[in-house]
Amino acid sequence: MEKALFETETGTAIAAVTADEMRKIDKVAVEEVDLDLLQMMENAGRTLAEFVQEIDGDEVTVFAGNGGNGGGGLVAARHLANRDVSVSVVLNRPPADLSGAVAHQYRILDAMDVSSSVGTEDFSINDIVIDALIGYGLTRELHGKARDLVEVCNNSGSTIISLDVPSGLNATTGERLGPAIEPDSIVTLALPKTGLRDQPGAIFLADISIPVVVYQRMGIEYQNPFAEGYLLEITAQ
Repeated sequence: MEKALFETETGTAIAAVTADEMRKIDKVAVEEVDLDLLQMMENAGRTLAEFVQEIDGDEVTVFAGNGGNGGGGLVAARHLANRDVSVSVVLNRPPADLSGAVAHQYRILDAMDVSSSVGTEDFSINDIVIDALIGYGLTRELHGKARDLVEVCNNSGSTIISLDVPSGLNATTGERLGPAIEPDSIVTLALPKTGLRDQPGAIFLADISIPVVVYQRMGIEYQNPFAEGYLLEITAQ
């Protein structure tokens, strides 16, 4: 498959990457360059929260899963709550089943008394929905609570913002693996994913602080676009 190429509004070219390439980028960043996962997650969530605040909506619901994508969504929830935005969290599993960095982020929200629920019961959906259920690693059709939440989200009439890739979408091919989120906007992280090339709606690229040396070690031709800002609208070419 031909690799997609995106560019910023000022014409800076940005090569897209497959899910496997992004996985290797994350690995090099953490294991060779010593960039911490929590640092990248914090940057993703904070930038997402700033983007959400620019949209006209008084209340936000964050749908979060157990991977790094979910952790970024929970970070966004914290930053929004710190700015007096009414925010609630809906998980695709009980809090006791969360692990690693996601469990860490959830414990902070719990201490802040941010409202949370599990699955499609006992919650009301708000003006803006953040889709942080599944990240770029999806390889099979969603099932269970995650599938149910995708369907609820799509039928909500809310403004939907997907973090990195819409949940239910193959990040490499763009194939919808069963039900998939239909977002109004996508805030993708570090580099755009090849599967986003033909996605409708606006796509924004967020800086999560991965340094140029990581891309150099990966052999990826990279012109740093973030001199223009931490969040950039991009289009497929």
